[in-house]
Amino acid sequence: MKMRPGEFIALSACTMTLTALGIDIMLPAFGEVRKHFGLSADSTDTARIISFFFMGQVAQILFGALSDRFGRLAILRIGFPLYIAGGIIAALAPDMPTMLAARFFAGMGASAVFMTTIAGVRDRFVGDEMARILSLIFTIFLFTPVIAPFLGLAIMSVGTWKMVFLAPPLFAVVVFLWSLRLEESLPPASRTPLNRAHVGRSIAQVIGNRTFLRYTTVTTLLFTALSSYVSSSEHIVGEIYGRPELFAWIFAGMGAMMSMCALLNSRLSSLFGARRTIKWLLAIYTIVGAVLLAFTWAFGDPPVMPLFFIAVTMMLAINLAVEPNSSALALEPMGNMAGMASAVYGTCFFFVGATLGSVTSHMMAHGVFPLVLCFFVFGLIAVLLAFSDRSQTAAEVP
Repeated sequence: MKMRPGEFIALSACTMTLTALGIDIMLPAFGEVRKHFGLSADSTDTARIISFFFMGQVAQILFGALSDRFGRLAILRIGFPLYIAGGIIAALAPDMPTMLAARFFAGMGASAVFMTTIAGVRDRFVGDEMARILSLIFTIFLFTPVIAPFLGLAIMSVGTWKMVFLAPPLFAVVVFLWSLRLEESLPPASRTPLNRAHVGRSIAQVIGNRTFLRYTTVTTLLFTALSSYVSSSEHIVGEIYGRPELFAWIFAGMGAMMSMCALLNSRLSSLFGARRTIKWLLAIYTIVGAVLLAFTWAFGDPPVMPLFFIAVTMMLAINLAVEPNSSALALEPMGNMAGMASAVYGTCFFFVGATLGSVTSHMMAHGVFPLVLCFFVFGLIAVLLAFSDRSQTAAEVP
């Protein structure tokens, strides 16, 4: 039986959830991981468990070229085994270098799944409609940060951190079986040849498109701040603020706000268009970042706990509302190069963003000022990029 739109959205959300679940459920276990590998309580080395997973997204370039040649499903079905095997090896790793290598390969698998999901949505929808569908998908999968920390704590109450690390690959097995119902979205007639000259031309055309570069840069900047916070969140709550018992509640509250903001964006994009919506969301983001920076500068680092987490929650919620719009606007002009464009897009914001984010994370041993500065500066650059875009989609022309 053919997959209905509702089931397609739900499956797409679950495939994208693998990336979030491969991170969020593990955060409450980082304290035990540090003890297991003999790291100090204030060590930021566990942030690399997240960073290496994100860095595995560099494989999206390869998977993008392959998906444009062989279709989305073939690459999707390569991604799942990589994710599952990497997750199992990481859980059973005898030392930190082995774990980080396994996490990198799990990230490669997640990149194949993520990229083919985005490309599949682009194959089926365009423009503001794509932004609306992506917002719905993001709203569903953003419930992961709400429940994942509690799930991690629940597993640890009856088992060990290794069992927490095994949960994502086990969930991936279920989603993999479900994905066998998915139909190919790229017909053979629309596929492109696989050779060095053609791949080179495709990459050149993608990165030569100003609209693509503009909105890919916006997403990359905001993701840098997001990855910095996520990879350091357990350290910030538990060590810098000294309230580890609040970590799961804070993370869940942030996830709930992010999910609601993504759902709101679906409505805003329908009413005002993706370009107009993204401009004003980024303006609010930058204002909040400026206020947090001013308070941190004036009253000391770290700022009072309620102010810091309210401001960060607002910015992360806006970030997740911006991302579907920036994805839609970046990929809209790509046509039958959606696979390569999705790959370049994902590589930029995952790999580049995570690499820069890891630098920020390692600077936060005793305070949060590097993160606060990151939020403001990157938000300011992003808002300047958005407001300098004078083009309009057909839906936005009066």
